[in-house]
Amino acid sequence: MARFDRYMLSQLMVLFGFFALVLVMVYWINRAVVLFDQLIADGQSAGVFLEFTALSLPNIIRIVLPLAAFAASLYVTNRMTAESELIVVQATGYSAFRLARPVLVFGLIVTLLMSVLTHVIAPLSAARLNLRQAEIAQNATARLLREGQFLAPTDGITFYIREISPQGELRDIFLSDTRSARDSVTYTAASAYLLRGESGPQLVMIDGLAQTLRREGNSLITTRFDELAYDIGAMVRLPDTTRRSSRELSTRELLFPTPAIIAETRKSEGALIVEGHGRFSEAILATVAALIGFATLLTGGFSRFGVWKQVVGAIFLVIVVKMVETLSVAVVRDVARLWPVTYLPALVGIGMIWFLLFWATRPYLLRRRPRAGAATGAAA
Repeated sequence: MARFDRYMLSQLMVLFGFFALVLVMVYWINRAVVLFDQLIADGQSAGVFLEFTALSLPNIIRIVLPLAAFAASLYVTNRMTAESELIVVQATGYSAFRLARPVLVFGLIVTLLMSVLTHVIAPLSAARLNLRQAEIAQNATARLLREGQFLAPTDGITFYIREISPQGELRDIFLSDTRSARDSVTYTAASAYLLRGESGPQLVMIDGLAQTLRREGNSLITTRFDELAYDIGAMVRLPDTTRRSSRELSTRELLFPTPAIIAETRKSEGALIVEGHGRFSEAILATVAALIGFATLLTGGFSRFGVWKQVVGAIFLVIVVKMVETLSVAVVRDVARLWPVTYLPALVGIGMIWFLLFWATRPYLLRRRPRAGAATGAAA
């Protein structure tokens, strides 16, 4: 690469790293707040919280990288225009297409990073995250076994334990179930044990009383029991670990979905195919976003008033590409055989880039030419 290409590429990579770090931190903080409420409030340790946030990072980075590439391209092009660096290079004979070469290389690097994330790291992290979520959800003790607290693990359920012995015995149990519109039942027991059965976790209460309130007629029925098993599967909301989500599937499984995969994910063939091709298209759009930012600002040239109009135009063009992407996804979901439409946003973006670079090479193209009479009068 020429010295200018290496210089511009280094500037793009430095700013790309900065913007990527800032955007990842913003997205990560928003995600971390939600996870903190879910995990710490359920009695999980800080280690589990850090593990979950780390597993969610690949998906966050996948979203952020194209935005960071676009922002870096805008910033570097704006700075080099303001400092007349691009003007000097153009004066040496570099065309707009030639100036775009380091930006193209930069975009391909980002596309490569996106490809590794979307095809390898993100599916693996999603699979691991879903597995850990299932393991934690199945651990009923983390959500229910807390002394001296009234817990509401789900709507209509209130649970209380006065004391937990070192042997795992639950003493002085209170359980209120008001989920039924017809009856509400309150269980009290001297002791209980939490056991894992074939159908899920079971709360076995010893020496207790069940009080059933019939709302119709406002009657109360009391029943004493020596031993009663209560299914708490609904209380801990155990997830279905036998099914995978589409985010966990490999790209090959998405591109060629079998009836078993369609049944497993509960998604249509078109939805799976568009998600598979979307992984390729999403990576390509990172290059498109970087080149749109560069080409749009290049059309403005040097101005003491800045290039804010070109910046707004670049943002508008990116929005147009995203709108085309949304429309193409909707089309392929309905008709799977039209999967090439998934790459229409990239083609639209490439067409925009070519036109902008062509315009930058011939800035007089869209300018109004003076009329012959006006030109003659001006000469006189």
